[in-house]
Amino acid sequence: MDLFALKSFLLLLLFTGRCAPQDILPAGPVNAILGHNVTLTTLLVDKPNYAFISWSFSDGKEQVPIATVGSQGLKPNAAYEGRVSINATNGALSLSSLKTEDSGDYSISIIAPDGTTDGAEIKLQVLEPVSDVLIKSSIPEAIEHNSTVVLTCSAKGSFLKFTWTNGTAPIVADGKRLTLKDEAASSMLTITGVLRTDLVGPIYCKAANPLDTKSSPAFNLTVYYGPDEVTISPAKWPEFIRSKSDFNLTCSARSLPAPTYSWYHKEDLMEVPGPLLTLADIEAHKFGMEKEEYTCRVQNIKTGRTVSSAPVAFAVMEAVTGVKITGPTEKLMAGNSTANLTCQAAAGTVKTKKWLKDGKPLTASSRVIFYNNMSSVFFNMLQKEDNGKYTCQFINPVSTAEAVYAMVVNFGPEPASVKGEVAVEVNDPVKLTCSAASVPPSIYTWKFNGSETPVKTADYSIAEAMYKDTGSYTCTAYNNVTGKSTTASHFLSVKEEGALDEGLSDGAIAGIVIGVLAALGAAIGLIFYCRQKVPVESPY
Repeated sequence: MDLFALKSFLLLLLFTGRCAPQDILPAGPVNAILGHNVTLTTLLVDKPNYAFISWSFSDGKEQVPIATVGSQGLKPNAAYEGRVSINATNGALSLSSLKTEDSGDYSISIIAPDGTTDGAEIKLQVLEPVSDVLIKSSIPEAIEHNSTVVLTCSAKGSFLKFTWTNGTAPIVADGKRLTLKDEAASSMLTITGVLRTDLVGPIYCKAANPLDTKSSPAFNLTVYYGPDEVTISPAKWPEFIRSKSDFNLTCSARSLPAPTYSWYHKEDLMEVPGPLLTLADIEAHKFGMEKEEYTCRVQNIKTGRTVSSAPVAFAVMEAVTGVKITGPTEKLMAGNSTANLTCQAAAGTVKTKKWLKDGKPLTASSRVIFYNNMSSVFFNMLQKEDNGKYTCQFINPVSTAEAVYAMVVNFGPEPASVKGEVAVEVNDPVKLTCSAASVPPSIYTWKFNGSETPVKTADYSIAEAMYKDTGSYTCTAYNNVTGKSTTASHFLSVKEEGALDEGLSDGAIAGIVIGVLAALGAAIGLIFYCRQKVPVESPY
């Protein structure tokens, strides 16, 4: 049978046989890449009972046989010689070295030995790979708000679709400021009134077809902008700045390219380049003696814009330093001496003066008198309460400086007293303590029954009392500056062991008395309560 007769026979069988496409071929289309291989698989699980399996191709105009497999083996059409095969088990068709013209509809026919035929059809799309994806701009650089930018993405390939991203975020056209126009091999993104954020992505264009996707190299376009609002830091500043401190003003504004900065004192240009104005610059210009305004102006040479900051106003003041208190050098006696304290500063303008005693404000009185504009304080007839640390504080808006003077007022000793046991048992420890307020602290001596002892401290201690320790202990407190002394006596009784345990102790007796009084008070309260609750019949 010649090829023409076989072709006619197969076409006749195709149109007269049974058709169950869902049982033979999967749903299409099948996509394949130009120049690669493709296999059109079938859904036949078991080897079909056939006399022939035949494949044919249609480009929409005519039907062309591809190949037939039967008991005699594979018989390909001459046009497909060397690049076609049919799987004799499941009927799958394989094509190699795909061409563009291989795109179309492929039909399979399975002819049984009894002449019945099953057939199905599937579409094959041969796609050209995506390549040469590239973005080009209509202008090399742009000015924010002023420029319109047209980006063109071109690519090679078939059935292309284009997408744009800024970094990883999709670029979505709004039909107004951003528009997209796609053609077969290119896409145009038009940005009107471009913003600095539009093209900082970087920008990518992706071209894709069903089998392949390629992305363009990263694209960046410089968009010049600014300067934006000019700010000066610190945002808040004091009315007065400490002279020779590290205070400075920093001018900033978002701008591309980096702007140029100019500083003005009032309306006069200062010779200070750059965004930093230091206090040294201000003092070098001999400014700051009074509260004056400073302004920063920022210029962008690309956009042509110049923006000024809000004015900053302050004055420069010297800090107070070298504060010192001078006071009396002689020894001061309570009730017999006067004192004068004077505070001075080596440098700086003093706005406020304060005096403290032991950390608390010192107040004027009939004895404490401030003068010389609070720089001095006079104490008339010193008292022991005048002892302490005196602080002078000199203050201005940029500094606080102080000095401390310790004033010692000698007094005493005041009347002495002795504390300790009045009675102990033999072998008990004894500790007597003598005290007498005094500046400087008192020197103590002790006598026992009128005789001097070697004890020279405020405490008189006996490790284990003996009967012979019973007697009178006299303490003398002496101030070696005032030359005064005072004494106090204490009688100690040493008793036999257990003597102090006989009978109730003083504490126990006191407890009993308190308990009895409490019970008596409760009884009286109960009587008054009952009399209020029970009515008393009138005798009349």
